[in-house]
Amino acid sequence: MRRPTLEVVAARAGVSRSSVSRVVNGEATVAPEIREVVMRAVRELGYVPNAAARNLVTRRTHAVAVVVADPPQGVVSDDPLFSTVVRAVSRELEAAGKQVVLMLAESDRSRARVEEYVAGGHVDGVMLVALHGTDPLPAALARTGLPVASFNRTCAPDVPYVELDNAAGAALAVRHLLERGRRRIATITGPLDLFEARERLDGYRAALRDTGRRSIVALGDFTRASGAEAMRQLLEDDPELDAVFAANDLMAIGALRTLRQVGLRVPEDVAVVGFDDIEAAAYTVPALTSVRSPMADQARATVRLLLGLIEGGSRDRVVMPNALVVRDSS
Repeated sequence: MRRPTLEVVAARAGVSRSSVSRVVNGEATVAPEIREVVMRAVRELGYVPNAAARNLVTRRTHAVAVVVADPPQGVVSDDPLFSTVVRAVSRELEAAGKQVVLMLAESDRSRARVEEYVAGGHVDGVMLVALHGTDPLPAALARTGLPVASFNRTCAPDVPYVELDNAAGAALAVRHLLERGRRRIATITGPLDLFEARERLDGYRAALRDTGRRSIVALGDFTRASGAEAMRQLLEDDPELDAVFAANDLMAIGALRTLRQVGLRVPEDVAVVGFDDIEAAAYTVPALTSVRSPMADQARATVRLLLGLIEGGSRDRVVMPNALVVRDSS
């Protein structure tokens, strides 16, 4: 059986082909009575709009590119929050009737391919995930003229974003340790080419500066292994330290392992606080105190920001609040 056409629907409804086209493409200028008779004919005939033709009329693809710009063996590969973010993004876009196009930008070649695909008009907008601060991709995609929104801040000033209040969250963790009587509080940072890592370091330093205490800093890269190694370095540099704030939970878990290996008790000898409150934080021994990051909410807010941009909305920056979840490690 042949698929019904616009002409067939128009004949059934007793209206012009152009009226049917305006109705099925969702134009608001159609009179209610015309819309009603057209939609009745559509239902009776089982008419399904041709997506390609509709896209030509509306100049919309109803697709959104979700671009993950993480280098090989980068932060995303080990981060359990990544699946949370991608799942929340996909569900929010699908609920809005958008097709999700997941694209990886792990190298110069793959970045060029992403730029070419986006510039080719295959999507209505782009959401960026897991970007390093110096990545040129956001600025390149913004130059295509398509709406672009980022999950976390980028170095491109024209790209709106949704981020956590990283500095405030870190300061919250440090103030908690101070209130528990800790006097020599170290930190393990994330990669400092990431805005969130720098902001968490800034929050740590600001909280200590208010009390006149000095910073004790070791560099990590948001992985368990880097947290374990940084904790070992901190103990060698300052054996008297009595607390550590790790800029994410994976590094805090690595720090717990090192402390256990050298025979130090947590929290009696050294208190530990992480950041993100991943699921595993509640199951470490002892259970890990952590700054809770509403990653799924942040992902959904980024999608809503992008969808608003696609519809001509404002380019607002959004900052999400966070809270401290206190457990046995502090």
